[in-house]
Amino acid sequence: MRDDARDILTESYRSAARLNGLRAEQLQKENQLLLRQLSLIQTSLSWRVTLPLRAIRALMLGKLLSGRPVREVPGRFLRLWGRDGLAGIQKTVVHRLRRLQRVGAKVRDGLPEAGSETGQPHPYKAACGHPAEGLRPKVLIIAELSLRQCAKYRVWQKRDFLTALGWSVQVVDWRDIADAMSALQLCTQVIFYRVPGFKDVLKLVQEAHRLELAPRWEVDDLIFDEEEYRQNGNIEALPAEERDLLLSGVVLFRRCMLACGRGIASTEALAGAMRRAGLSDVMVLENALDVETLKIAASLPVHSGVGRVWVSYGSGTNTHDADFRQAESGLLAAMAEEPRLCLRVIGQLQLSEVFERFGDRVERLTELSYAEYLGALSRTDIAIAPLEPTLFNDCKSNIKFLEAAIVRVAAICSPRAAFLSVMRDGQNGCLAADAAAWRDAFLRLARDDGYRRRLAEAAYEDVMVRYAPEAMVQTQARLLFGVPVVREAQDLRVLMANVYFAPRSFGGATIVAEEMGRRLVRKGVKVSVLTSRPSVMDLPDGDIRYDVDGMTVFASVLPDDQGGLGQLDNPAMAARFAEILEACQPDVVHVHAAQGLGAGLLRVCQEKGVPYVLTLHDAWWLCERQFMVRAEGRYCFQTTIDPAVCQACVSGARHLADRAVVMRQALNGAALLISPSQAHRELYLANGIAPERIVVNRNGFRWPERPRRKRTAGTPLRFGFVGGTEAVKGYGMLKEAMQSLSRSDWELVLVDNKLNLGFQSIFPEDWSVRGRLRVVPAYTQSGLDDFYDQVDVLLFPSQWKESYGLTVREALARDVWVVTTSPGGQSEDVVDGLNGTCLSLDGKARTLAEAVSSLLDAPERFEAYANPFRDRLATYDIQADELYGFLKQASGRRV
Repeated sequence: MRDDARDILTESYRSAARLNGLRAEQLQKENQLLLRQLSLIQTSLSWRVTLPLRAIRALMLGKLLSGRPVREVPGRFLRLWGRDGLAGIQKTVVHRLRRLQRVGAKVRDGLPEAGSETGQPHPYKAACGHPAEGLRPKVLIIAELSLRQCAKYRVWQKRDFLTALGWSVQVVDWRDIADAMSALQLCTQVIFYRVPGFKDVLKLVQEAHRLELAPRWEVDDLIFDEEEYRQNGNIEALPAEERDLLLSGVVLFRRCMLACGRGIASTEALAGAMRRAGLSDVMVLENALDVETLKIAASLPVHSGVGRVWVSYGSGTNTHDADFRQAESGLLAAMAEEPRLCLRVIGQLQLSEVFERFGDRVERLTELSYAEYLGALSRTDIAIAPLEPTLFNDCKSNIKFLEAAIVRVAAICSPRAAFLSVMRDGQNGCLAADAAAWRDAFLRLARDDGYRRRLAEAAYEDVMVRYAPEAMVQTQARLLFGVPVVREAQDLRVLMANVYFAPRSFGGATIVAEEMGRRLVRKGVKVSVLTSRPSVMDLPDGDIRYDVDGMTVFASVLPDDQGGLGQLDNPAMAARFAEILEACQPDVVHVHAAQGLGAGLLRVCQEKGVPYVLTLHDAWWLCERQFMVRAEGRYCFQTTIDPAVCQACVSGARHLADRAVVMRQALNGAALLISPSQAHRELYLANGIAPERIVVNRNGFRWPERPRRKRTAGTPLRFGFVGGTEAVKGYGMLKEAMQSLSRSDWELVLVDNKLNLGFQSIFPEDWSVRGRLRVVPAYTQSGLDDFYDQVDVLLFPSQWKESYGLTVREALARDVWVVTTSPGGQSEDVVDGLNGTCLSLDGKARTLAEAVSSLLDAPERFEAYANPFRDRLATYDIQADELYGFLKQASGRRV
């Protein structure tokens, strides 16, 4: 295959992948909406009240609420009774009730109610700290785009003007609330054009204020003042239902305008009306000419101007009948007196029956494109723009004059404010205030070809000087928006990515990412972060930008039901990341835990030419099972990973070969790979990573802020476990080991990290132990010292070769003995028999039980125990210093 054909084929594959990604994203959004609606139904009062009725209905059909046939119940009951007796049945019932409780908890937001006890604001609603600092200058236009001509003059023209000034510009339809929400996070200025104040829109305005963007509401008609709107005779001519709909919108437009607080108008008169309505800061940007209009006009042939003299009237909607009546009697009189005069109506208009007497001298054209409209206009001799003498019409623009001028057609206009600002009666056009003036203007222009051409040429020259794109950019757009200023970074600019981030500080990788970010900020580094957020009911489903200790965080909604493939590659997140990358323009990207965010982020970096660094917190880049633990909870024990073994482990997974390709490409594309431990580095070396491409940067941790409280002599030995209920952390093995102990001189403190999310995952009554069992909520980083004061021994029976083991180091720094599996990164700072106990990674509860019993036999060693190897432990500062050098090296900056 030729190179050019291969390139075309590759681009076709890319486009097909993007199309499938869009389809998958849309299906996922629909699924999330259905799940949310189902959750609302199932948690509603009516659903709970009708539960007995549904149960009775199910039983009448011979089924349980779960859908299982009732006939299966006796058999299941007998099997449970025969196997576990009454205790087994009780446990099953309790388990079912707890499962219902967990399902109920999952339908709630994934965050605890921040501020419910402390009075603090919701973390995603707090001030963003440093508004738009460090972002590429960008103007966002959230607009009404369905009105084609309005959008042309107020949206697309403005986009072109701003682009000419050097601004990046994004346009979003106001109905796409989630997209608008996301776009707000990346802009430095925002305009709401012709947007009504519906509830979701007002949330966008509120968000713009939170981001300190000082939003402007823009309009080109007096659609926010009901009293003046009613003065428009065209409104009264509409059917009652249509009129009521228009007037109801007035309240919504006014609400959004006042919520923004600043405005942009298309005319000075309209700006004045906006100020009287309550806005103190209103700027004017007129409707003007654009490249499209000029290009069309230049392509049109010169009108011969012989024979009949055609008058054109353009009407874009059915609300201009009253305006046309301003010129109607004068036109009728002129046409009766001058047989060469003809009328061409372009668009919608209820023309009086009187015009029927002129036969083919009256022509109707409808459904024209803009280019066809200008062509039809150019083939006429006189253009008219009659308007009622109302404030509503004084606020209108002079675009009809501009369109006539650019195709060199003489114009007659009503003396409304916008026309008076550019027209000179008898010099570049005609102004007509009454029927006589209209009649006289028609007759003179029809009978004096030279006069008509002079006015047309003068109008052309005048509008080109004032309204040509180049002139508008410098005289109006620049005055309003200025020229974007891009500040050069004095130091490194880093964009980090981690699936969780404060306020959702879940997992060791997240804590490390947060702490490194804080310390890099202190070094003068500009740090931005991409992370995920839950869907919060009172916020639109879009990105949120907020501040964490000087870091700018962008949080995108991440669905809970992505599955393995969604965790691996997320096209929607990759697209969002590309926009954030463009906005932040980092020197280097640092990716921590990317599960859910997807490997597509790294392809974006490669396409944009931005170097990236990967910190390998686990084996996800090598193995479908993130911690290399099989389904039955046993460690895989592979060193060099064999795809055939993996295929047998993950049966039915057809994607493993493609997964390996994606991950290998991601690893190979990295400027540098970072491992938190030497043991973990060895794993990646065994799987083909060159030694010079991977370095060790040992994780730090939060050191004690005060001395440890002394243990009370003679009290039971206190064990602690913080791994949750996951099998990979050894929860099942721990439970079996502690239940096997025949002594009671001990206490076990279990950390249930789900309690802070509003539901329970560890139930003491499930344990049959002789010692004391205590379940506590997950501690915060500031609560480390208090937690470890309650513990003499940390139990860390992890069932895989951990990449590091943060809690192990936290315990060792606080003179807490550690019982941990080995080998792996978790045991590198444990010296067996001196500051901890190392267990073989055999998955046997007996091994752990023997180690615990050994410690219980010699409790006196803990009366004044101090870790003799504390000085060997890493600190966050040491880690950050090394990381700073690695990132600078990867970015190409001088270290």
